[in-house]
Amino acid sequence: MNVAVMKTKAEQALTEVFEATVAKLPGSAAVKAKRAEAIGTFGSLGLPHRRIEEWKYTDLRANLKEALPPAVDDATPLTIAELIVALGPLAHIDAHRVAFVNGRHRAELDDVGDAPGLDVASLGNTLASAPDKVADGLANVEASGAIASLNTAFMTDGAIVRISDKVELAKPLLVVFARAGGEKNSVAVRNVISVGKEATATIIEAYVTVPGAAKDAQSNAFSEVTVGDGAKLSHVKAAVDEGKCVHLANWDVSLGADATYHGFQFSSGLGLARNEINILYTGEGGKLDLSGAYMARTNEHVDTTLVVDHAVPGCESRELFKGVLDGHGRGVFQGKIIVRPDAQKTDGKQMSQALMLSEDAEFDSKPELEIFADDVVCGHGTTSAELDPDLLFYCRSRGIPEREARALMIESFIGEAIDKVENPEIHTALMTLATNWLADSTRG
Repeated sequence: MNVAVMKTKAEQALTEVFEATVAKLPGSAAVKAKRAEAIGTFGSLGLPHRRIEEWKYTDLRANLKEALPPAVDDATPLTIAELIVALGPLAHIDAHRVAFVNGRHRAELDDVGDAPGLDVASLGNTLASAPDKVADGLANVEASGAIASLNTAFMTDGAIVRISDKVELAKPLLVVFARAGGEKNSVAVRNVISVGKEATATIIEAYVTVPGAAKDAQSNAFSEVTVGDGAKLSHVKAAVDEGKCVHLANWDVSLGADATYHGFQFSSGLGLARNEINILYTGEGGKLDLSGAYMARTNEHVDTTLVVDHAVPGCESRELFKGVLDGHGRGVFQGKIIVRPDAQKTDGKQMSQALMLSEDAEFDSKPELEIFADDVVCGHGTTSAELDPDLLFYCRSRGIPEREARALMIESFIGEAIDKVENPEIHTALMTLATNWLADSTRG
């Protein structure tokens, strides 16, 4: 017997909105066919819910009540000064910059300069002028699930970044996605990042909000990353908002032989966030250092779900994620390490930790190991705890006021994850974002 599942208001609206806006979305007939295929995939899957194991702790079907209109015709004006204000501490990083506002590239806000070996293009422009360059890459993305399918269906723009073989970028590339304007809307962006063989680069994704922007918003971001043989990539993402934005993000990363990938994600002020990371080793000798810090208060919800797939021998992976939870804030960590049958000599370690500042906060952790090889060194762990009262007393006995002592302890806790970021300017900016959040949380 087949049981029909009734679609929610949001699921129905997403399909209806697609039909109303698909003609305005960039791309050739082939791209539009991929969009139609993707929305069909979403129609059959629906929004993820708690009966799906990977979404057990983040019931999107229950939490996403409406589908906001896509910002397809948006032309909200924005000055460089306003963009710098939105970036906050991230604006102090000396970097090449490419900017998107409400899901559309704004060339007048770019500052790429002369960077030999670095090619940055707009996905939206490429979809319109040379769609064959990207259409093939859309073939299997919707197989990643409902959220990736929605991204394929609704994507308007994003950055296509190509770094040539053996090139070493002198300074980072900052890709900015800014929310602006008083209209509630949704945005879907996609980045395609390719780092050539033996190249070295640092790339930052920043998702920020311009003062005065609508509080309610929905964001769907997908980054496809390929790190060539012997290449080194530091990839940092910072998503900062004001407590009501729904932020759904995917990183799909492929590591070549002897490639090194340092990934870091920072999240704060997001009403509901799902950061999904998929790592696949395609060549022997790959090294991964993946870490993150997230901060949630009131009813904010941050979900980090990752899969590290050791498909070949002789690779190393390290993961460290730390969360600070206050009020009714909720943190979720799901981390799976897969070691395939032929992936001998795998070395994988994973740790997730949460600091609970409130009795009402919640932390759900599900570390997993799937090992199908015998010559491996793998382990995982997870902890959650309150501030140590003895250490707090020690600080106060040395004349440090309680609020400052608490702040120092929290900064020390979250700083262990942020210390994974090697670039000093990026490290300073992320620590400033963390301390700013803490100052707001403890004010009064």
